[in-house]
Amino acid sequence: MIEKQPIIITGIPRSGASMIAGVIHRCGAFGGNMSNFKGVNENDAIKETLEKPYLASIWADEMGQYPLPEKHRIKIPLTWRESVEEIMEREGYNGGEWFYKSSRASLLWEIWHHAFPYAKWVIVRRRTGDIIESCKKTGFMKAFKDENKCNAVKAANEEEGWLWWVHQYEKRFVDMITEGLDCKVVYPSRLVYGDYSQLYEMLDWLRLKWNREIFNYINPLLETSRKKEKEAQHGSISNL
Repeated sequence: MIEKQPIIITGIPRSGASMIAGVIHRCGAFGGNMSNFKGVNENDAIKETLEKPYLASIWADEMGQYPLPEKHRIKIPLTWRESVEEIMEREGYNGGEWFYKSSRASLLWEIWHHAFPYAKWVIVRRRTGDIIESCKKTGFMKAFKDENKCNAVKAANEEEGWLWWVHQYEKRFVDMITEGLDCKVVYPSRLVYGDYSQLYEMLDWLRLKWNREIFNYINPLLETSRKKEKEAQHGSISNL
């Protein structure tokens, strides 16, 4: 059994959890084998052999879009911890802090909490409107482009469908905090404005050390958002 409990990074998809996971990884936490397609920083074996099959087994969407898992269907697999630790050890874990990043982890938080009751949870948040706009523009976020799925959640259009979906994740975050999970909420959007305080606090809480390589990692990821913010500010000034 691995002595250390994991850092579990989760959030609503399109919130910036991948970037936060990248920071934690670059500060020394072990994440195992990550194919890193589009920089998602997610352990492939845990995702493909544990989370996705489990979601499919309870008639939920493997991508965490729609349908979402119903609470009464979630049963605790007694071998979850053993399976996760076996993957990490096989992939080279030999001590120290380790992490798993997945938006699905918040949908299955009861399972993860049972397996690792002293895990530290990083909940990554973003403004609801920004999440919805990102979902509408992202090809693989398909659920509420389907009129039937919109109808199933009583949404008049795609935007209302994603709004319903965001609220479902938020309800789970409330449950996690209410149940006493060791959580810290982080808003990556603050980095766009040069506010790194939450990042420093998070790393201190996780007992990880900041290193200057993080700037080289973060700044290119924030470039587009910062450009848009400058354009918005310039437009506001021009309209005065």
